[in-house]
Formats: sequence, C-alpha cells, structure tokens
Amino acid sequence: MPGKIRVLIVDDSASVRQTLSSVLSADPEIEVMGVANDPFMAARKIREEIPDVITLDVEMPQMDGITFLRKLMAQHPIPVVMCSSLTEAGSETLMQALEAGAVDVILKPKIAAADHLAESGDRIRSVVKAAARAQISKMRIGRTTERGTSAKLTADAVLPPPKIGAMAKTTEMVVCVGASTGGTEALRELLEALPANSPGIVIVQHMPEKFTAAFAKRLNTLCEVEVKEAADGDPVLRGHVLIAPGDKHLLLERKGARYEVSVRAGPLVSRHRPSVDVLFRSAARSAGSNAMGVIMTGMGDDGARGMNEMHQAGAFTVAQDEATSVVFGMPKEAIAHGGVDRVVPLEQIAREILAADRRR
Repeated sequence: MPGKIRVLIVDDSASVRQTLSSVLSADPEIEVMGVANDPFMAARKIREEIPDVITLDVEMPQMDGITFLRKLMAQHPIPVVMCSSLTEAGSETLMQALEAGAVDVILKPKIAAADHLAESGDRIRSVVKAAARAQISKMRIGRTTERGTSAKLTADAVLPPPKIGAMAKTTEMVVCVGASTGGTEALRELLEALPANSPGIVIVQHMPEKFTAAFAKRLNTLCEVEVKEAADGDPVLRGHVLIAPGDKHLLLERKGARYEVSVRAGPLVSRHRPSVDVLFRSAARSAGSNAMGVIMTGMGDDGARGMNEMHQAGAFTVAQDEATSVVFGMPKEAIAHGGVDRVVPLEQIAREILAADRRR
C-alpha cells in the first residue's frame, strides 16, 4: 500500500484515544488521521476523509460499536479493528463484531503496565497493518443460525527437545490448522462443512486471551463437530476440534497410542502467542505422516517454517489460495518455504481433509 496507513481511532475514553494514538504513531508506516469520541463524530470525519483502517470501541454513548459497524459495512465498507477490554462478557459481543465484518480484535492497552503496553503495542500495530491489507470483499459474513440441541523468536523457544519420534502411520489422522486475519469466519466456513465423524482437528487462530473461549462456543453451536477451547491434556479425538487459548501456545504431543495437546505459557514466537509455528513443529515431531497441515488467511509468516517441517516429516499439507484469502500472507510464505503440497480455495479445504482421511 503506497504511503502511510491512515487510522481513525473511535473510543469514548480520552486516555485510550491518547494511548492508541501514541502506540500507532510509533510506527513510521502508520499515521493517526484523527480521533472521535463516538460514532456520530466518526461518521463526520469519514465524510471529510476516508481512513484506511478504523479502530472501534465496543461500548460508547449514543450508539454502540456493533451497530455502527453494521451501518458502516452496509454503506461504506472500511477495514475495522474492534477494541475492547479483557472481559468474558465483552468477548461474546466481539464475536458478533467479527460476524458483522470486523477484520480483527485487539485489547485495550493496560496503561499502567509498561511491559504489557510494549507487547500490546507490537500486536496492535501488526493488526492494524494486516487490516489495511485486508480485502473486505472477501470477508465471510457469519450466519446467526444454530444447529439443534518483540524479538522474533522461533518455535525452539517453546518446544522441548524431541524425546520420541513420530509414531508410524496409523489409521487415524490429526489435522493441524493455522489462521490469522480473516480466519475467524474462514474457520467457521471450513468447520461447518465437516461431518461429525471428521478427523480430530487442532487449531491456532491468532486471537487475544479470553476471546477464544467465546469463539469456540460460537462454532460449537454451528458445526456438527464438537468444538471447544483446548485445555492442557485434552485428547485429540475424531469428531472433535480443539482451539488454542488466546495468549497460550498449543503443542501436539504423543501419549502412547494417542495424541493430546499441551497448553503452555512462553515467549512470543513469530510475534504471536499462540503461534502456528509452535503447533506445526510439534506436529512434525510427534505425528509425522499421521498429521495433515492446513494454513489459512493471515498476515506474516507464522506457520511457514513449521509447515515445511511437517511436509518434510511426511505430512500432507494444504494452503488456502490467494483468491479466497482476506490476507494472502501466511499461505504465501508457507508456499515460498516449499512446504505446501496443494493450494486450494477455502471451500475446497474440507474436501481435502476428508479425502486425506479416506486415503488412510
């Protein structure tokens, strides 16, 4: 994108507006073009100058952020990043925001915690840059129907030294999926297309703490497979999907004749926690050719090295294509690293999973 990324900050808190302005302005590629304390002021500013990205608070006077987002997407779609405090109740609301067309979610910085602010600043700037590159026309808008009843570290910073090789190929398969910007709705479409007896699936979606539980709960109401936020020691079972908790890494481990997941704290890897690279590299070590890797829409290169390791260990690997990706960053990097067997549109990924399962 030529020139600086112009951002409009919409938040009723003056301190949050000031903090976000400071965090974003620290990046020479970003320019804060204006701030607004409510949606009505934001609408006036948009009429004067159209921003590249909007950061939007959820709870504001006169009109809430979700209502404003829906009006904006219907009249003048602009990449929107929702900004919220860290609460369980707020996470449910933010799921509605993602359904309504928000590109991503960020947490409001904790102003009193310098270390948190520095780490949050990296994520906030990264999310805004990804949003600026997002192709809004490719966003999958969700349905509300339910079914019945700092330093860029590598995954070595989290993975333990390998103690045991991957087990020989069995009749069971574990699918490891990584996604980021645009991934929440892409994952919904993927998982809705899978039958109840699908292979066990483990997912890393770049998302803040607390929000992944609400995300998993929402998907569980829409899909035939059972979906939950992963807990340490959860087994990987057929017909079940485990989603990495926000702010924790997720590893695949072999326990006797089965697989289970390990949820761990640790440093940012490829600028993320959870990191797709951590999951993929653990799958390469623990599952080898029993695994399948899927990398989907998202900015950056998280997962590229891990997918290459999975490929070299005998896993079948698939990347989402550019035409259906909101941001063709992570799949592009994985392809460039040579670890991708097939590149397919989003709507074909479920078929690839089921075909790979049948081949076993």
